[in-house]
Amino acid sequence: MTRAAPSPPDARLAAVLQQLRKRTGLSLAQLANATTFSKSSWERYLNAKSLPPRSAVNELCRLAGEPADHPLALLDIARTYRAETGEPTRGTPTRRDTGSPTPAPISTPTSAPPRPDEIEAVPDATRPAGHRRATVLTALASICALALGTLVLIHLPPSRRGEASPTPTPTPSTGVLCRHNSCQNKDPITMRCGAQPLTLAEYETATGAWMQIRYSQECGTSWARMWGAAVDDRVEFRASGRGNSPHGAQVTSREEADLYVHTLMSVVVPGMSVQACFSPAAGSAQECLKARVDQTVTVPQNR
Repeated sequence: MTRAAPSPPDARLAAVLQQLRKRTGLSLAQLANATTFSKSSWERYLNAKSLPPRSAVNELCRLAGEPADHPLALLDIARTYRAETGEPTRGTPTRRDTGSPTPAPISTPTSAPPRPDEIEAVPDATRPAGHRRATVLTALASICALALGTLVLIHLPPSRRGEASPTPTPTPSTGVLCRHNSCQNKDPITMRCGAQPLTLAEYETATGAWMQIRYSQECGTSWARMWGAAVDDRVEFRASGRGNSPHGAQVTSREEADLYVHTLMSVVVPGMSVQACFSPAAGSAQECLKARVDQTVTVPQNR
C-alpha cells in the first residue's frame, strides 16, 4: 500500500530536519547513539512519516549547533495543520532504552482493580496459612540470591569486572574538514565548520527575513546566512582584508525560502570587521549588518 504524500507543513519541517542532520555529519545510527531517540524514530521524523516531539528537535539543533526557534515554529505549524484538517498522526514517538523505567499509566483508585502483584504482597486472612508462608519464603529466597550475586561481583578480579561492564559507545567524530586558508571560498556545511559556530550578529529585516553573521573559531572563518526570506531575496557577505572577495547567496525556490541560505566562507582573524547585506526581491532599500570578529556588535544600517 502506497503511503500518502506528506502535507506541505510536514514536508517543510522534514526538509529542515534533514538539513540539520546533514550539518551534524552523523548517520542515523550515530544520531540515535547521540540522542535519546531510536534510529527508527529518526527515520520517521526525517521522512515526514510522523511529527517529532519538541525534545527531539531541541536535541538535533543542539548537535547541529543551530537555534531551535525556526524548526520548532515549523513543528507548531504542522501540528496546527493536522488539528485543523483532522489528519491523523502517523506513528508515535519512540525513545531509545536509556535504562530509565517507563512511567506507569495513571489510573483512578476507585475504578481500577488491584494488580496481581499487589494482591500477592498483602496478606489475606482468607488465604491458607501455608500459602502465606510460601510467599514469604519465596521473597526471602529472592533476597538471598540477590545478595549472593552482589558478593560474587564485588569479589571478581579487576580484569573480570572489566569484562562484566559494557563498553560505552564512542561519541562519533564531527571534526572540521579544513582550517584557515584551506577553508577560503568553501561551503561551511560541507566543511563541517557550521557544526558549532558563534553568531556575531543577528538582524531582522523590514520584510521579516532574518540574517546572521556566523564565525567558526576552529576553522578561522566567517560567513552569512538568512532565513524566512522570499524567492529572489539575496544576502551578500564581505570580510575586510586583502584577498577576501564578497560572497553572495540567493533564494531560488520556495523550498530554499523555508530553509537557511548561506554564503561561502572567508578567512578571518580576531579584530577583523565583517558585513552582511540583505537585498530584497521587492526592490526596497538594502539593509546591512556589521560586526567584529573579536566581539559581538550588531550595527544594522539601511541604504
